[in-house]
Amino acid sequence: MTILVTGGAGFIGSNFVLDWLAGCNEAVVNLDALTYAGNVHNLDSLRSNPLHVFVHGDIGDGELVARLLLEHTPRAVLHFAAESHVDRSIHGPGAFVQTNIVGTFQLLEAVRAYWGNLEPAAKAAFRLLHVSTDEVFGSLAKDAPAFTETHPYEPNSPYSASKAASDHLVRAYHHTYGLPVLTTNCSNNYGPLHFPEKLIPLMIVNARAGKPLPVYGDGQQIRDWLYVKDHCSAIRCVLAQGRVGETYNIGGWNEMPNLDIVHTVCDLLDELQPRADGASYRSQIAFVADRPGHDRRYAIDASKLHRELGWRPAETFASGIRKTVQWYLDNPDWIAQVQSGAYREWVAKQYAAG
Repeated sequence: MTILVTGGAGFIGSNFVLDWLAGCNEAVVNLDALTYAGNVHNLDSLRSNPLHVFVHGDIGDGELVARLLLEHTPRAVLHFAAESHVDRSIHGPGAFVQTNIVGTFQLLEAVRAYWGNLEPAAKAAFRLLHVSTDEVFGSLAKDAPAFTETHPYEPNSPYSASKAASDHLVRAYHHTYGLPVLTTNCSNNYGPLHFPEKLIPLMIVNARAGKPLPVYGDGQQIRDWLYVKDHCSAIRCVLAQGRVGETYNIGGWNEMPNLDIVHTVCDLLDELQPRADGASYRSQIAFVADRPGHDRRYAIDASKLHRELGWRPAETFASGIRKTVQWYLDNPDWIAQVQSGAYREWVAKQYAAG
């Protein structure tokens, strides 16, 4: 038995592949284009594992995807591949349209052709699981109920709009062609192997480098935080038990303002690796101009996933964030490897004080 994973060298995808192969002996074909946030070194521990087949390629290459499907005959496709950073989508939306919309379309076409030619038993068992985000639902007022699976789509950034479009394509391929799909919409992930342009790893890396800790606006934007390995366990659960055609929200039940997150990271660093001068890392916090169209609050209601499939996160935020900070402290070589000149230029551009 085999599964095909797209985007399996990225943050969530690589965590999923690592956890999958640590827990079972089912092979993984891993297709990743290795853009700036895809890091093949995330998979170094699998280099000698015959159950991991890495393919450097793009989901938009329909011929390549079709060949991989015919060659490896996977029982499922898990679609993680996406451009996923809101700030980058503001500066360069074209890449998000190309990967998240056109790429997903090309993937769906290849999968539809492959699935249509399977034997009846394999055809009935096949699944395509599409990994999406809570950002497709837009922004919530502070006291509004959390997003459910039936909340209207109201994307507010080029990133979230492109993911919303991909969700709609996946739904349409199920309703039009009968393709057996599952969709998950997750809240903000954090944990090991997270590219350090996102909030939590950026704070850890900048703090240890003695740099400012840039916080947008007043820092009161609220997000629900999901430890990445909990996300991976939820995806495995949905793949195994989810009802075809259904959407499942995946959340961590951890709503917190961004500034509280930064304070928590600083306090853990004060404990685990104090500054030489004895000052708190909180002294490095620097408020910068808010980004355009910054959604004020996201919150995921994951009760359907718990009610129907019995899933709940294993980590609290306190346990997950401690593991995350410790991982970054223990892996300076990984941090150095991903911090290319292009990455440093990006951070300087995006977080200019204003």
